[in-house]
Amino acid sequence: MGEEKALLKLHGVPLIELVLHEIEDLTDEILITTNNPKALEYLHIRLVTDPMPGEGALRGLHTALASADNERVLVLACDMPFVQKELLAAMLSITSSDDVIVPMHDGKYEPMHAIYLRTPCLRAVENALNTGEKKLTSFFHDVRVHTLGEEIVGIYDPEGLSFFNINTPQDLQMAEGIYQNLHDHEKD
Repeated sequence: MGEEKALLKLHGVPLIELVLHEIEDLTDEILITTNNPKALEYLHIRLVTDPMPGEGALRGLHTALASADNERVLVLACDMPFVQKELLAAMLSITSSDDVIVPMHDGKYEPMHAIYLRTPCLRAVENALNTGEKKLTSFFHDVRVHTLGEEIVGIYDPEGLSFFNINTPQDLQMAEGIYQNLHDHEKD
């Protein structure tokens, strides 16, 4: 996108603020991993920078897990502005002994909308990084994964909007239409 995604505005509101609004009462710890902490200081939230910036999402996940105080860590991407609080609450209510709780959407894992058990996942992510892995799910074979099937996800998010992410100017334009449509329905 050529600029800080977290600060891209959707209907006049930075994407990061839309995500934060949905999680504000779901957790007692919020931290943001960023390579541009100056730009996000105004949020007055704990900001953590990657020790090795530019190494991708797996390194970012490592930073989040290593920096979190809580053992269960909900990870969300800032460019997914339509996360559904009900789906997140349902995920957080799962009392699984698994190390990862991850939803499926369109036949794929959504690892940037998942819950990670800090200690086992941190070890597994470190091992993956040490072997040169970059793919966000590359460590899943070393941990216990609880997959939230599409039929369950559909109960809370039938249109799968939680997983719409903004990577291009066209995506942002589409998101404006989705946002308007959602808020038009709320008025009805």
